[in-house]
Amino acid sequence: MNHTLVCLHGWGGSKESFTELRAALEGSGINVLTPDLPGFGEEPEPKKPWTVDHYAGWVSGFVTHNVKGSFILLGHSHGGRIALKLAARKTLPIEHLYLCAAAGIRHPRHFKRIIGLTLAKSGKALLAVPGLKHLQPLGKKLLYKLVRVHDYEQASPIMRQTLINVSQENLRPLLQTLDVPTDLFWGKQDGMTPFSDALIMERNIPNATLHAYEGVRHRVHRDKATEIAAVIQSQASA
Repeated sequence: MNHTLVCLHGWGGSKESFTELRAALEGSGINVLTPDLPGFGEEPEPKKPWTVDHYAGWVSGFVTHNVKGSFILLGHSHGGRIALKLAARKTLPIEHLYLCAAAGIRHPRHFKRIIGLTLAKSGKALLAVPGLKHLQPLGKKLLYKLVRVHDYEQASPIMRQTLINVSQENLRPLLQTLDVPTDLFWGKQDGMTPFSDALIMERNIPNATLHAYEGVRHRVHRDKATEIAAVIQSQASA
């Protein structure tokens, strides 16, 4: 039986994020689709700030136009957040869900991040005051580094607000509603979506299996592509 795997990349990524996974699945008979999400890669950004629901709607349209029948869904980080939302909607024929360092669990550190984004806005305004403009290049870099919002620094105004929107949503209440088999792939040294998030998802998602890797950070989808591909192939052929 032929299978289609749809892979959703993380924030700041693109279809190139799955180069290693594509190579690892070559010859498996699995059709791999890796769309650029709006605002990344070759896909234009939305005309207004989006939420997770907007991204889920876009992916749903992509699947409807490019996939016949059921499919496998994989998401990394922000892509995992979207994948969670789609699985919870139960409007698409998802055979299996693979979450790689998925975002979506909101905890106290997210408030620090949102405060950081706000400070980045106000700090930029402060640096625009006459007499301080000469400090802008250095000041902006220090400010963004201080609040750890490098993604925010690189984004357009629309994508900056989109980042705030998606970061604010907590998908934890959706976990127990999932009814699709789920595999979680996580690096134990992940500093972006901490390993504690993986444990929360493992406990709350019915029929979830966790694959944890020592010495791996947020790039689990790339650094452990061979291992992930092996799991996907074994389950697709079962």
